[in-house]
Amino acid sequence: MDNKIRVMLADDHFVVRQGLSALLESQPDIEIVGEAADGVEAVTLARKCCPDVVLMDINMPIMNGLEATRIISAELPQIRIIGLSINDDAETNAAMQAAGAATLVGKDCGSGTLLTVIRRCTP
Repeated sequence: MDNKIRVMLADDHFVVRQGLSALLESQPDIEIVGEAADGVEAVTLARKCCPDVVLMDINMPIMNGLEATRIISAELPQIRIIGLSINDDAETNAAMQAAGAATLVGKDCGSGTLLTVIRRCTP
């Protein structure tokens, strides 16, 4: 498939990135174009590889996911950001959307839910 959804992962836990990468790479319509371990790295990598979607952890060192989302959304509004958090309450969701994210998904969601959200975020 030529028109794959280009996804970038931003999470400070290697095992989480590894698991997400394995899940997403198993999908014929998705390709991983980069992985970041903190918010600063996420912003730099988003500028470099211009993914369609960023899966953005909220709690990361150096720069958190909210600030990274604000910067990426302001500079690269075509990129859809999906927040990932263990706290998927209304307040966290509102904060992430105010920062420019399309939505917030709890880290406890199933793989099917995550794949659906990614596919719905892209044109």
